[in-house]
Amino acid sequence: MDTPVAVRARAITKRFGDIVALDAIDLDVGAGRIHGLVGPNGAGKTTLIGLLLGLSTADSGSLEVLGVRVGRGPAATPDGVAGFVDGPGLYPSLTARQNLAALAALRGRDAPTADIGEVLDEVGLTDVAEDRVRGFSLGMRQRLGLAAALLTMPRLLTLDEPTNGLDPAAKYHVRGVLTRLAGSGTAVVVSSHRMDDLEALCSEVTILRSGRVVFSGPIDKLGAESGALDYWLITSDAEAAREVALGIPGLQLVDRSAAGPRATRDAFAVRASESALEELVVRLVHAGIAVRELAPVMSPLEAAFLALTETQESE
Repeated sequence: MDTPVAVRARAITKRFGDIVALDAIDLDVGAGRIHGLVGPNGAGKTTLIGLLLGLSTADSGSLEVLGVRVGRGPAATPDGVAGFVDGPGLYPSLTARQNLAALAALRGRDAPTADIGEVLDEVGLTDVAEDRVRGFSLGMRQRLGLAAALLTMPRLLTLDEPTNGLDPAAKYHVRGVLTRLAGSGTAVVVSSHRMDDLEALCSEVTILRSGRVVFSGPIDKLGAESGALDYWLITSDAEAAREVALGIPGLQLVDRSAAGPRATRDAFAVRASESALEELVVRLVHAGIAVRELAPVMSPLEAAFLALTETQESE
C-alpha cells in the first residue's frame, strides 16, 4: 500500500530580488517518515522550511501540504503543521509552562491541543517547567521549542537544526521523541548540518546545492551511489594486513598525510568499494590476522554529500 504523502512540491521556485533561493525544487515526504534536508550554507534549506511552515510563498511551482494546495492568503498552510526555523520564538520573561500555556490560549479552545505537562515530560523539561526561559541554555530552548510544536499535535513537523546546542544525552532524547512521533504517523522534516543526526534519524534525505536538488531519496541508495569510501583498519598485525590489502583489486591504501592524524603504524586507511572491503575481511581472517576495528573515516552520507556538492561547485 502506498504511503500517504504529507508534502508534495513540484518545480518550486523562490527569489529574493536577483537571488534565486530555490530553483525548480521537487520534494516528496510521506506520512510517518523522517526526511532530512542537508546542504551548504545558502543552499536554500531554511527558505524551503519557511515555505512548508507558511512563513512565505513560492513565486512559481505547486506545493501541497497535508493534501491542501498551498498558496497566498491568510491561511497559507493547513492545520496540523508545526515547527520552527532559525530557532523557536519564546517569551524569555515567562516560565516554560507559561510559554506553552500562552501558545495554547492563542490556539483557542476548539483547536486540538496536547496536555502541557505531557509535552514538557516528553522533551525532558518537567524539572524546569517553572523556571523562566531567559535562564535556559540553547539546548533547553530548543527542547522547549519542540514542546511547543508537539503541543499542536502536528501531522507535519518541520524543524531547523533541532539538535543545535544539545548535549549527547539530550540529543539522544530528542531523536527518540522524533522517532516515536514518526511511528505514530506524523511526517517530520529536519534540516541539519550534522550528518550523524540525519543518519540516526532519517530514512531519506534531500541534498540541496545553490537552490537546486542534487539528490533526493533513501539514505541507503545515497550510500550505495557514493562508490569507494575510506575506512580505518586496525589489526593484530598491521604490516601483514597492508600486504593483504595491496593484493585486492579495487582497493588502495590511503596516504598517511591524506588519512589524517589517526594514521599510525597500527592504524591505516584503505579506499575500497563495499565488495572489495568484504574481500579484504575474508582474506585477513584466512591469513589469521585479527580485525580489531574497521570503520568509515567519514559516514557514507557525509562522503556522498561532499562529492555531490563539490561536483556542483566545480561546474
